[in-house]
Amino acid sequence: MRRRIAGSSVRAGRFAKTDPDGVKQVFVAVDHLADDPRPAGAFGSADVLRIHVGPYRVVYEISGAAVLISVIHLGRMR
Repeated sequence: MRRRIAGSSVRAGRFAKTDPDGVKQVFVAVDHLADDPRPAGAFGSADVLRIHVGPYRVVYEISGAAVLISVIHLGRMR
């Protein structure tokens, strides 16, 4: 399974300086989506889902027969 992280959408760099460990957790979670694109605890529709990773919310899209994971948004939960 392929996955794509769109840098302009994700903007993980804005969190990397203040919370490098949290950002690492996000990338590990996104890597796990390659094996299980709809993990327990994922919410949303059939193609657009969100997961919570620590204080972050990751919104991602699943598309194509080969299952391409595109991270749409990364933000901190309030």
